[in-house]
Amino acid sequence: MEKMVKQKTIKTEISLTGVGLHTGKEVKITFKPAPINNGFTFVRKDLEGHPVIEADANYVVNTQRGTNLEKLGVKIQTPEHVLAALVGCDLDNVIIELNASELPIMDGSSKYFVEAIEKVGVEEQEAKRKVYVVKEVISFTDEETGSEILVMPSDDYQVTAMVDFGTKVLGTQNATMKNISDFKSEIADSRTFSFLHELESLLEDGLIKGGDLNNAIVYVDKEISEKTMNNLKVAFGKDEITVKPNGILDNLTLHYPNEAARHKLLDVIGDLSLIGTRIQGKIIANKPGHFVNTQFAKKMAKMIKIEQRNHIPVYDLNLEPLMDIHKIMSVLPHRPPFLFIDRILEMSDSHIVGMKNVTMNESFFVGHFPGAPVMPGVIIVEAMAQTGGILVLSTVPDPENYLTYFMKIDNVKFKYKVIPGDTLTFKCELITPIRRGICHMQANAYANGRLVAEAELMAQIAKK
Repeated sequence: MEKMVKQKTIKTEISLTGVGLHTGKEVKITFKPAPINNGFTFVRKDLEGHPVIEADANYVVNTQRGTNLEKLGVKIQTPEHVLAALVGCDLDNVIIELNASELPIMDGSSKYFVEAIEKVGVEEQEAKRKVYVVKEVISFTDEETGSEILVMPSDDYQVTAMVDFGTKVLGTQNATMKNISDFKSEIADSRTFSFLHELESLLEDGLIKGGDLNNAIVYVDKEISEKTMNNLKVAFGKDEITVKPNGILDNLTLHYPNEAARHKLLDVIGDLSLIGTRIQGKIIANKPGHFVNTQFAKKMAKMIKIEQRNHIPVYDLNLEPLMDIHKIMSVLPHRPPFLFIDRILEMSDSHIVGMKNVTMNESFFVGHFPGAPVMPGVIIVEAMAQTGGILVLSTVPDPENYLTYFMKIDNVKFKYKVIPGDTLTFKCELITPIRRGICHMQANAYANGRLVAEAELMAQIAKK
């Protein structure tokens, strides 16, 4: 079952500076509070017009040496550790300002980003978090590498990463995060790593500019030639470099024996944030990498979009209603023959669900149309508005002293006709919080297991 959780952002802005691993350029990153439904967005402050790039799987252009996003020619490089920190701190909406394309590598983990967020704190926002509840196993396999990611139903967001690099120095490792609350203490400080054979070509091509020895674990999977040793000394600014008995360079000490698997898990969390919707399910990633992670994110994002578009809520009409017709009439000023809801089934701060049984006795069927009764579209819109009216009237202590007035109707669509014998359900969700008695909402009407009408409505209550 989906849990009701509010969206969250940071309390105030905070900045850090660091160096991009591949560009070697110093970069300043600033986290800023963001409005509801903003998600994670990057802003390039160094470019004209300060272009915005959303953290969206559809903007992934390549995954060599990290995840890379591009929108309208504007790039964001290696955002995965920052995104993992934002998800790990249970945030939904954050603006990330940058003065370069590449995010700072820091120590190769999410630790410094988490610390910055904890410094300023997190605050709840007046909107419900969008969560996709996984109901069946969904998977993606990269045939070339044998990497696979799947998600299965679970009560929490859980991630297991299983890595197998086929080398003696780093065999098979597993890491599991049972709950997102474990991220800060168990996963956040797990640093990026690479193998000596990968480093050699990057050093040759001059592609590791920001990589001093304190931000990467280097697994030595082959003999180090003198040339490579000299390249390493130059790249890392050290007079002497040796290999420890556990097969890693002596620049740092492992935080955990399975730090490599934990870092891969961190990458999975960061890359899957590009889905754009929180997932309630257990992720199992076998030999994950940025390519398979982001392909899976694209697949999930597409599925969620299609499902949301076709989503028909189901309500148990046999349960006792939240409000019967008598309660409705004590709140709403409308009266027969212009009262078009029979029951209220659900209500929260941000949504309401109403119901109407459509019978042949409706007065409008006399003329609409003789011999072919069809419920007028304007009446369906009015019924949705009356449902939303109850939501806004529930915010005042004396609803009987108020009337509701339409202000605006947008994007109205009628998809199927409604006829006698149909049971209509109306779901209205706030687009923005109610302010000064003004209610702006998305309203949908359903009958016979399908969406029959939808509209964006704005209404205001005013004292009689």
